[in-house]
Amino acid sequence: MDHGFETITMTPIGRVEGGRVEATKDHWGDSRAVIRLRDDLFSPDALKGVDAHSHVEVVFHFHMHADEPMEFGARHPRGRTDWPEVGIFAQRGRMRMNRIGVSICRVVGVNGLEIAVEGLDAVDGTPVLDVKPVWSGYRPRGEFREPEWALALMANYWD
Repeated sequence: MDHGFETITMTPIGRVEGGRVEATKDHWGDSRAVIRLRDDLFSPDALKGVDAHSHVEVVFHFHMHADEPMEFGARHPRGRTDWPEVGIFAQRGRMRMNRIGVSICRVVGVNGLEIAVEGLDAVDGTPVLDVKPVWSGYRPRGEFREPEWALALMANYWD
């Protein structure tokens, strides 16, 4: 039964080249990589103006460990029972239904169909679904809050 929802097919716009080859848990801040757009779909004009932005948001597909079971309910983040059990939509793990990841990273430079970035937490070969500029107007509005366990989880993520 489809419950009124249709299947969506996405086509990668490019891939991550370089950087890490393993999806480790922490220390992503210094990771440098290139996002290479597909030359069969895009010309360098597609990246015109990207270098005017300090950061881009990269939408990608968690392609590694595709055989890992999906999470549809709640779990302890990183398996730590000292942290609360929370639903998959209250965390950013890769075991989600569509295995979509998002990451904000610093633009180092643009050359042809390539964006050199720093701090992208995706590995070499990762399919890229979209790249969007980070604009201050999209920052959270109003009070921002997050649980203590999330702060602890991220303590060494970028350092």
